[in-house]
Amino acid sequence: MLKAAGVAAGATAVGVTATPSASAAGYAHPGLLHTGADLARMAAKVKAGSAPHTAGYARLTANRHAQSGWTANPQATVYRGAGSPQNYAALYNDLHAAYQNGLRFHVSGERAYADTAVAILNAWSAKLTSLAGSADRFLAAGLYGYQAANAAELVRDQPGFDLARFQKMLTTVFSPLSESFLTGHNGAVVTNYWPNWDLAAMACVLATGIFCDDSAKVDQAVEYFKNGSGLGAVRKAIPVVQDDGLAEWLEAGRDQGHALLGVGLMGTFCEMAWNQGIDLYGYDDSRFLKGAQYVARWSLGGDVSYTANSRRKGAIGGWSGTETASGAAGVDPAMTRPIWAMIANHYTKRRGLSAPYLTRIAAKASPEGGGGDYGPNSGGYDQLGFGTLAFTRDRDRAAAAPGGAGGSPAASAGASAVDSSASASPTAQSSPDGRTSAHAATGHGDGLASTGATDLAAWSAATGITALAGGLLLLRRRGRARKTAE
Repeated sequence: MLKAAGVAAGATAVGVTATPSASAAGYAHPGLLHTGADLARMAAKVKAGSAPHTAGYARLTANRHAQSGWTANPQATVYRGAGSPQNYAALYNDLHAAYQNGLRFHVSGERAYADTAVAILNAWSAKLTSLAGSADRFLAAGLYGYQAANAAELVRDQPGFDLARFQKMLTTVFSPLSESFLTGHNGAVVTNYWPNWDLAAMACVLATGIFCDDSAKVDQAVEYFKNGSGLGAVRKAIPVVQDDGLAEWLEAGRDQGHALLGVGLMGTFCEMAWNQGIDLYGYDDSRFLKGAQYVARWSLGGDVSYTANSRRKGAIGGWSGTETASGAAGVDPAMTRPIWAMIANHYTKRRGLSAPYLTRIAAKASPEGGGGDYGPNSGGYDQLGFGTLAFTRDRDRAAAAPGGAGGSPAASAGASAVDSSASASPTAQSSPDGRTSAHAATGHGDGLASTGATDLAAWSAATGITALAGGLLLLRRRGRARKTAE
């Protein structure tokens, strides 16, 4: 497997040196949702008073989880869905506190936040031995496994952090349940569970593989994204590409909340892979872009078409039946999750593509908060959030290759639209499966640049920042809708 040999060198920012390192297995650290260059950019932008980063940082510092006085509440067994006591809230609250303190440390340079994150994570790795409950234990493993790895990645090199013990917890408590779900689906027929179940498990396995330098886990997760048997595989979660270039999101036939969760999880999965040199954002003619655009348009109250589909339900060798989704569910335009900044910035800033619905909904959701800002229940903690701070980036004048830095355009798998002014570079080349070689880092200009005339008004109106209109890049329309037969 080809892994990124280098991510853009970190820079000193507000007293913090965020310098990524390559592991013996070839994985870059930090290198899950945030690279060293990303962390340095956040700190520099906030220090410079740049909007909307300062608004995003204000949401972080106002969150009760992002305070250095947070005390962990670790449990030996975490129960979700059944069992006694149902205590999974202790886990997700502590993981969000660790992540938020770790992020705040990298932006502010204040040691107390790193120490708090380390203390929280060490407390859990010293005590947690199992996840239990109903089938929801698989959700707990997937959601909280990827979050745990991301929180720990922010402090993996900090004094006092027990890296080996945390890796053991991920590989013995979280990842085994997620791997089991992807292969056995809890004894159910493979389509019994909606895409989110697979996507959560996939995110956990990928994050664990990167954090623990385990290429077998990374390969398993990436292969499942492309060709998995369950509904989380990309062509099953997004089964139909329409004439207008949008692609139907399967879970839109269920409800809006779960569709938003799925987009957030797939975006998280693609971002973590991208930061290790694997382009899944562009896989299968940028299928995820088309699906995310569909959900964004629908969530904004726009009309979307939906091809009726039936899925088998039940247990293998036991009860079974079918369920049909005949149309897209109703939406509440006020409903939001902190998922859009990451996806919109990838496609419009890194890749230079036009994504008007993503741009509009990201602007509407800005500045994004995190766990604790979207309600008290578990659904408000499914994403780590703070995308306005973490993912707002300046537009690359040339489409970038995977790996977290700028650079020359990579011929990503099936890219349907590229900047006509960009020329290919021998330092950034892609194989047919979308993996790219190491690439040179480039500088970024200042200011929030738009990607085209259709994006200019939305960014400007929502953020109050003057946007520079670049060339409008349109996704190629397919001649006809097609439905994958898998």
